[in-house]
Amino acid sequence: MSETYTSVSQEEAGFRDRTRLSFELDADICVIGAGLAGLTIALEAARLGASVAVLEGRHVGWNASGNQLGTVMPGFALPLTELIERIGFEDARELWRLSKEGAEFVRANATEENMPGIARSEGVLEVSNVDAGDRLISRLQMLNEDFDTEVEGWQVDRVREVLKTDRYFHGVYYPKAFQVDGRKYVHGLAGLARRAGARIFEDTPVVSIDHSGIRKRIVTPSARLRATHIVLAGNIHLGAPLRRLSETLLPVWRYAGITAPLGERVHEIIAFKGSVMDSDGVDHFRIVDGDRLMWESPETTWAAGPQRFAGAVRRRIRTILPALGNVEVTDMFGGATGQTVHGMPQIGQLRKGLWVASGFGRQGMNTSAMAGQMIARSILWGDERWRLFSPFELVWAGGATGRVAGQLVGIWGRASSAAAGSLARYRERARVKNREREARLAEANRAAGTGPRRPPPGVRPRPAPAPKPAVEAADPPSEPASHDVGVSR
Repeated sequence: MSETYTSVSQEEAGFRDRTRLSFELDADICVIGAGLAGLTIALEAARLGASVAVLEGRHVGWNASGNQLGTVMPGFALPLTELIERIGFEDARELWRLSKEGAEFVRANATEENMPGIARSEGVLEVSNVDAGDRLISRLQMLNEDFDTEVEGWQVDRVREVLKTDRYFHGVYYPKAFQVDGRKYVHGLAGLARRAGARIFEDTPVVSIDHSGIRKRIVTPSARLRATHIVLAGNIHLGAPLRRLSETLLPVWRYAGITAPLGERVHEIIAFKGSVMDSDGVDHFRIVDGDRLMWESPETTWAAGPQRFAGAVRRRIRTILPALGNVEVTDMFGGATGQTVHGMPQIGQLRKGLWVASGFGRQGMNTSAMAGQMIARSILWGDERWRLFSPFELVWAGGATGRVAGQLVGIWGRASSAAAGSLARYRERARVKNREREARLAEANRAAGTGPRRPPPGVRPRPAPAPKPAVEAADPPSEPASHDVGVSR
């Protein structure tokens, strides 16, 4: 799997036949952005019989869509309990069901037949860095009974049996979640869309959009395109024509690294075969290419060269899995995700014929697939389920001030998580010491009970009290006093 991350130029070499839009074109649907969401819309709409053109300013999957760990599971960036508080139980359950459909869309397409080398593997383990047993039980019940999601609760011992570290406590195991080679998936999705009839034009930035009238007009540097529907799936990179929409997203860059081969010791320390992520969203890792570790951790609100964060990834691995020692990080990659203020994706119709699909945050694999299906079916079938996202309006993300605030919140969140984890581990060690102390005391008491106790040196033994004289059986009981209540005379 690692070749997909280390040999980017080879991957791009396979797409030297990129087509730039250089002629006038009419289509039913124009999708702006060839990432996960845009390509899913193109694939689904083409399968349903529409003519689709995708305009991409650079190349397929150039940003976050082609630079992610490929973990696929249900849910959203917004925690489920907060989602229920925001829109109510029934609508939250429907949105959760749609997110599961998105995950199944990925599973159905990410096969070796469709995408050779996709390297799909099963199982995702979400671990907690604090002792959250009570909260775990209620969460499992809700997921199992109310949201029809197969999950297992793992006790601390079981988590530490597969992850040799004391940093993690309880876990939630999703047996039907899975992971794929992220870069192969986005390029495989483009291949499926092309075969279904969609036309993908790369190196074709959008200069302007006129979304008035029935037929919308899109201008590129070398040609024009007309379409009945336009779908904005460019995330934070929609550019000048739609800058106000881009500014409703907070750009967050996530960086990941791949270690040099670690040999068999990595399997001794990480016996879990799927993806591992912590419940605070700080660390996300899995084994790839047999014995290498792929690890995502640093997060910033500004762009930087991925190689700059190799040291941060290496230190994070050493902190969480000290038994691995100092590892060498040989490859780095990263991309920007757009995060909304409310934590939910932006999915829906802005005005007649103008649609948006962006803001997927960390849960991009399943939610982008869900959005693609939903918008294609809304356009061609009149499916109205996109209205479930109406409560999550477009909110300005604060511009440069928002980025600074986002970075500070991220730093505070990671510091709080680290402090909570340290406190949990301190309490655990204290409980262990108390149990050991109680066990020693109990053993000492048992040993003392086998013979007469000897006083400590220098302490005079206290004489035993004289025995009380036995009461003669013939003595009559003394007569109660006259003031006792309840005695008849």
